[in-house]
Amino acid sequence: MSTLPVYPWRLAPEGLATRRQLRAAGLRPGGQDVVAQLERPRYRRGPLVAFLYRVDGALPVRPMTVAKRAALVAANTARRTCPTCHRDAGYVIPSRLGECVPCAFPDSDPCTA
Repeated sequence: MSTLPVYPWRLAPEGLATRRQLRAAGLRPGGQDVVAQLERPRYRRGPLVAFLYRVDGALPVRPMTVAKRAALVAANTARRTCPTCHRDAGYVIPSRLGECVPCAFPDSDPCTA
């Protein structure tokens, strides 16, 4: 097992990018291995690590298909639908509550909160 080169935060050489940087450029790693990592020190915790990929080995992002878009819409609708009253809450229902706020707190008056 070989060790990866480690660079300080914001000092990576040209030609390397994180997943987010690749995505912002319309690219994806495309199955290539991680070639290096960035480390940013944090107070009282271990360093924040970001993996780097070669930009010249990156591939274009695959286009969104009709089926993928439909699945994404269905998933987001399910996250907003209350399982108790079956209405669209208009926001993503908090997993901590498990239902929309009016169903979770039926006795509270929203005007006095």
